[in-house]
Amino acid sequence: MTDEQREPKLSDSFGKTIEANIPEDVEWIDDVFYIKETRFGLFTSILKEPLGQHFITGATKDGVLSVTRAHLKALQDGTMRSITKVVHSGFVGGKL
Repeated sequence: MTDEQREPKLSDSFGKTIEANIPEDVEWIDDVFYIKETRFGLFTSILKEPLGQHFITGATKDGVLSVTRAHLKALQDGTMRSITKVVHSGFVGGKL
């Protein structure tokens, strides 16, 4: 089975950043994630499971909210492949 044939997983969307300091009074959205403003004025959704995993980053809080919900719903419904496609791949074939 190639990468194009397998169903996408939540972990496919993860970067390397984990939030180390989650405030105790944070407001969890849908009991799944919260959104914080970064030091650069962007907004990032941070997941509750796995705890602290950075997920979606964008210019507006509303944009991050809607894209995070849509992304999680598509993964849950199994419709991620029908609403996304890879335009360019970073894969380099052959021996370098």
